[in-house]
Amino acid sequence: MKYDLEYYEDMLRKNSAKSEEISKIRWEFIGQINPHIILDYGSGVGWFRAWRPKGMRVYSYDIGEYPQTGLEIAMYDCICFWDVLEHIDDFRNLEPILNMARHIATSVPIKPDNQKYADWKHFRPGEHLHYWTEETLDALFERYGFEKIISGFPECPPRNDILSAIYKKIDPYEKLRKWKRLEPINIRGA
Repeated sequence: MKYDLEYYEDMLRKNSAKSEEISKIRWEFIGQINPHIILDYGSGVGWFRAWRPKGMRVYSYDIGEYPQTGLEIAMYDCICFWDVLEHIDDFRNLEPILNMARHIATSVPIKPDNQKYADWKHFRPGEHLHYWTEETLDALFERYGFEKIISGFPECPPRNDILSAIYKKIDPYEKLRKWKRLEPINIRGA
């Protein structure tokens, strides 16, 4: 799959009528974690940023040659991967990006159990490099130190078979702080 201007123009023609509606659904979804500094990774032409609520600082990055802010700061309240993860060939390339996130928000197609891949609208060999279940998506983010805090299908309708999820970066010392302090054992006898 070649992600060139023709590809994006085709996507605009097919999807611009729904882009505002979907962007507003996504803003409501991530509003549950109250982020203020957001990176839209894989931003495409910038629909999500275009419909941002007032007061939100939204940075954008995409492999396409669109106007975008790039990666300007070291830490984001939330990094969004809307319709992106199924296109990433090697997730190790995302490690530096994931290290810049307090939260991750994502949307990915999830095949219904009663449907065959060959008949599914999101089965696109060469374009979609990965096919997810909620469990495999959770495992991916757990590998990089995140835990799921919210998931569901808020984009359905208007879309079909799209899971949205938010993951929170786990503080590696949080479990240590929760451990009960052990009392020393008196070995001299009392």
